[in-house]
Amino acid sequence: MLALASTLAEISGYTSEDDSPVLCRKGLTMITDSPRTRQDALLEVSESIASHESLPALLHALSPSLARLVSFTGLGLVLHDPERRVSKLHILESSSPYDIPDGYEFPAEQSPTSIVLETGQPFYFPDLELETGYPVLIEMLRHSGIRSYCILPLITERRRIGSLTFGSPNKNAYSGEDIVFLCQVARQVAVAVENALNFEAATALREELARDRDQLRLLLQVNNAIVARLETRPLFEAISGALRETLNVDFASLTLWDPESKQLRRQVLDLEGSYELSEADPLVPIEGTPSGEAYLSRRPVVMTGEELAASPYSMMRSLTQHGFRSACAVPLICGERVLGTLNVVSRREETTQEEVELLVQVAGQIAIALDNAAAYKRIEELNARLAEEKLYLKEEIRTNYFFEEIVGRSAALRAVLREVETVAPSDSTVLICGETGTGKELIARAIHNLSSRHQYTFAKVNCAAIPTGLLESELFGHERGAFTGAIEQRIGRFETAHRGTLFLDEVGDIPLELQPKLLRVLQEREFERLGSSRTIRVDVRLVAATNRDLLRMVDDRQFRADLYYRLNVFPVVVPPLRERVEDIPLLVSYFAEQYATRMGKQVNTIPSEAMEHLVRYPWPGNIRELQNLIERAVIMSPGPVLNVPLEVLRTSEQQALHLSGTLEEAERLHILRVLEETDWVLSGPNGAAAKLGLKRSTLQFRMKKLGISRPQ
Repeated sequence: MLALASTLAEISGYTSEDDSPVLCRKGLTMITDSPRTRQDALLEVSESIASHESLPALLHALSPSLARLVSFTGLGLVLHDPERRVSKLHILESSSPYDIPDGYEFPAEQSPTSIVLETGQPFYFPDLELETGYPVLIEMLRHSGIRSYCILPLITERRRIGSLTFGSPNKNAYSGEDIVFLCQVARQVAVAVENALNFEAATALREELARDRDQLRLLLQVNNAIVARLETRPLFEAISGALRETLNVDFASLTLWDPESKQLRRQVLDLEGSYELSEADPLVPIEGTPSGEAYLSRRPVVMTGEELAASPYSMMRSLTQHGFRSACAVPLICGERVLGTLNVVSRREETTQEEVELLVQVAGQIAIALDNAAAYKRIEELNARLAEEKLYLKEEIRTNYFFEEIVGRSAALRAVLREVETVAPSDSTVLICGETGTGKELIARAIHNLSSRHQYTFAKVNCAAIPTGLLESELFGHERGAFTGAIEQRIGRFETAHRGTLFLDEVGDIPLELQPKLLRVLQEREFERLGSSRTIRVDVRLVAATNRDLLRMVDDRQFRADLYYRLNVFPVVVPPLRERVEDIPLLVSYFAEQYATRMGKQVNTIPSEAMEHLVRYPWPGNIRELQNLIERAVIMSPGPVLNVPLEVLRTSEQQALHLSGTLEEAERLHILRVLEETDWVLSGPNGAAAKLGLKRSTLQFRMKKLGISRPQ
């Protein structure tokens, strides 16, 4: 490259540095030679290209317009993108075949356009055979037969657009005077290109605004339809027209998951024309259909004509026979659930990403509407059932007046109450066994209330709740000064329960050193207070309770055998709540009534769904856990409906699986107990089926499933 002559700088007004491009001898033959003629021709060209608003029209007019000013074999327009740092070449004219594709993009560093925009100077290659820079561009130009190449900056007051390029098969084809004139041409072209680009940008903005307006109108119509309609078909019919208009689709459909068939079921189909498509099977397979794939993947799925034709689903193949070329399915997702899919089909070859994104928004609103419609339907059904689900009357909660505090009517509980009625009149010691929270204290109180001692004191001691050093004083009392802190005489619980009943809860926690004294009072009915040598005689009936295996504790030498046998005169085993599930509704109603009365609330309805959860729960904490849960539920209930916090129940799948065997065994034991009570009579008013609240055939089926057969 050569440096610009000073005369060129004076004529053109450009200032050049030492490394500025040079323009040399007159190698370009101009059609118009005189300056006056050139200026007139330049004015005509300016008026010609200024009348074109769009860039394609301008590019089409540039070549013949510039041909009136200058002869050339290659003419190009390069648009520079500063954000992407690329230069995009448009070939406007070439008299020989060229290998440069139209719209080819050069990285900024591989094209001189960025240099001419930076310096504002033209860039000239007088002989490409001698050039070593810009290897990609130079090689493409050489291969196209270009020997000399001139790049002119396209710059306006507002922006730097790119460059205008001229190519010639001759070397040294451009003189300094020619390039000065071509720079004037470039200024006119720059203004025209800027106007065209602004026009295109304004047109694109108008189109984008129009699309946004149509999309917003569609979303607004969907919202209005959701507010106004709660049924699937009216909702879909209200928005299908908007889908056609905005997205230019030919028909749409809605498929929802059918849990019975394990497939998608087409609920509505908006299809113009009497095609047999409307008569197709409403069940849509999961495999080979856009709806099925969208449902499983939770993502939009687009299928083209070839994919539709190859689908195993007959309706998909029928679409191609009727001229449809593309189908799109979008999942209806609400929260974590997929309700179904929204599907559109078009005769166009493809569905754009913008249309897919809009369909996703529409599908999201439809999913919310469908979920609300389903919830509304469930609410209506529940309201009808809630009217019949009042709290049970107190007389129905309690089996009889003898057991006012014991709630339940199950066979397991009735068996325990019969044992209570049997042992209560006697003065025998009773050992109540059962898990924590099963109501052992209520059984002990029932024994006291049904005994001849009911007019006297029912004293109770929780042996696990009192420190070992104080338990002896608690049971037998102490004299003043018996130990540090004993500032006055204290009467123990045995004296307090004289002629009445003493209930020792958690008797397995009594320390070994205290057990001989307890055994003595049971056998001899006498003891001494701490710090006293005076023997005190008492008449006390002892009822003990434990949730521990005392017999194993005896084997492990943690409990005295003689005391165990003295306590275990009449054992009563209280069943856990999971073995008397039919009592759970009664207990829930009873506790809800008690706590509501205490809190001054009116809670008179228990949702059936919540009751079903409570019945299915294994209740490791038994009645105490249930009682605490219902107290919390009453606190959280603002109205008459009991708001049960089901989330606190430990109902994980692993626990359910772990407890499944236990529940099945409990059911088997329960049925066996009732069969033994009824002497294996199944039918009749006093038969096992009636007592279990089952049909005879149902009971026989359960017996067969659980392996229950009558002993020979």
